[in-house]
Amino acid sequence: MTSTPDLLIRNALVFDGSGSTPAIKDVAVIDGLIGAIGTNLSNSSSETVDADGLALMPGIIDSHTHFDAQVTWDPYVRPSPALGVTTAVIGNCGFTIAPCKPQDRDITMRNLTQVEGMSLDVLRQGIDWGFETFPEYLAFLRRKGSAVNLAAYIGHSSVRTWVMGAEASQRAATDAEIAQMAQIVREAMAAGAVGFASSTSPAHNGEGGLPMPSRLASDAEMMALIKAMGEAGRGVYMVTKGGQMPVSFLEDMAAQSGRPVMIAALLHNSTNPGTVFNDLDAITAANTRGHRLTGQVSCCPLTMDFTLASPYPVEGLQSWKPALGLAGDALKTVLLDAGFRQRVRDEIAAPSTFRLFNGEWDKVQVVEVARPVHARYEQRTVADIAAQEGRDPLDVMLDLALSEDLQTVFTAQLLNSDEEAVGRMLNHPHSLVSLSDAGAHLTFFNDAGFGLHLLGHWARDLGAMTMTDAVRRLTSQPARVLGLTDRGFIREGLAADLLLFDPAAVGRSPKRRVFDLPGGAARLTTDATGVQGVWVNGQRVADQRGLKTDAPLAGRLLTQFAA
Repeated sequence: MTSTPDLLIRNALVFDGSGSTPAIKDVAVIDGLIGAIGTNLSNSSSETVDADGLALMPGIIDSHTHFDAQVTWDPYVRPSPALGVTTAVIGNCGFTIAPCKPQDRDITMRNLTQVEGMSLDVLRQGIDWGFETFPEYLAFLRRKGSAVNLAAYIGHSSVRTWVMGAEASQRAATDAEIAQMAQIVREAMAAGAVGFASSTSPAHNGEGGLPMPSRLASDAEMMALIKAMGEAGRGVYMVTKGGQMPVSFLEDMAAQSGRPVMIAALLHNSTNPGTVFNDLDAITAANTRGHRLTGQVSCCPLTMDFTLASPYPVEGLQSWKPALGLAGDALKTVLLDAGFRQRVRDEIAAPSTFRLFNGEWDKVQVVEVARPVHARYEQRTVADIAAQEGRDPLDVMLDLALSEDLQTVFTAQLLNSDEEAVGRMLNHPHSLVSLSDAGAHLTFFNDAGFGLHLLGHWARDLGAMTMTDAVRRLTSQPARVLGLTDRGFIREGLAADLLLFDPAAVGRSPKRRVFDLPGGAARLTTDATGVQGVWVNGQRVADQRGLKTDAPLAGRLLTQFAA
């Protein structure tokens, strides 16, 4: 080390991201890079932090976020930097805002309102549409700056809408349209996309209950676009798959394109407990044949707040479709209909693997009522209320909501509630801890602190994995899968993306509601516990008090990825 460090972190228990045994070391940062790692390094630095027993690790790489819209009005991408995230991958599931023609902006926002639980008013007030094409969007992000590093997928639904307009959610594409889409994907990859993202999940519906555009794609379209993505020998295909999309087809896509496939969302369903492990077994088998498949899993129980005005947990039900896209009296009329209710009951009673809600009413709770006369229902499960009143639980939920003009707030623990099973998933050799969904579902749930939850709950409290392996799974593993060659490790010459934390206290706090979205709209957030500092490219973006909004926007747009 020949230059004077800008930052010296002394006496830290260094987890370098590789999975090797941690050791007490000093780490020096010069010009945004790791300059030296050792003991008793020179103290002549611009800033010195005495870690004194705290742990230092590479910053968390969040491979599944939806900050595409939020970053245009909030370059700090709250709350992720304060939760240890130094790199965020946007555009997951193909729900992006670029490419987008001016005449398609309204339908794009309306689709996001439905599929990602975003407020239409917030999107209309907040999005800065300083771009149309995907390369222009990347250039916009570079100019705008961000508190964390960003890597962006080119999104299937946006590409389809660019080519097909309103018909993107209504029909299959022609060969000529597929060729146009493929060219857009090639141009996006040349501009620096990390890959191509899509969804075939039946839970993903847009404006008026119509499927998100990617769900209308034929197998031939899917194959053509992933092959276009991989022509330059780079890129990851990310897909949130529905039940009709078997792992075997995804393996074929990996084989024909020569590119890795990232599969979401692998969550444990207590009513069909073996299904997620069948998928993981199929992913393992594909890897033994040389085809790179990875399953995105979550270390958090999927718990979601909702009202019947926007009931995301049940919107994937076929029987709920008559209610999709409705509001006010039209929606209430459907929810009152006895035939509608019976069809919902019948569908819930039938076995299914690929839906969020499977009739576990003991995991649905009344959080907040709108009328004081109903205060006795708060903090009670729908199953408990139904048993006490001798009524059907679906009727209990719908009748209570209707009596309160659909303002009743419920919470549902939907998936990933069996910790033994989730622990097996987290330790699977071909799983990637992910699925924060940061930037989406802002009024429903907030799992942006997933990395701190893995470190505190799963590694420290449960001992389901070592702290060393938890760090590896949040840093070097996603870096390898995504092709990030300069991040994910604490090594000389690599980017100084760092997280300093107290292993005895690290975790995430209970969720809380804040009102800082455009127009003063509400969102759920969570705070870090045990975090002492977060640095992005050597610049401190958070400390023990949280986000430092007076810090420079140190994040970089990442556009270079390994093969």
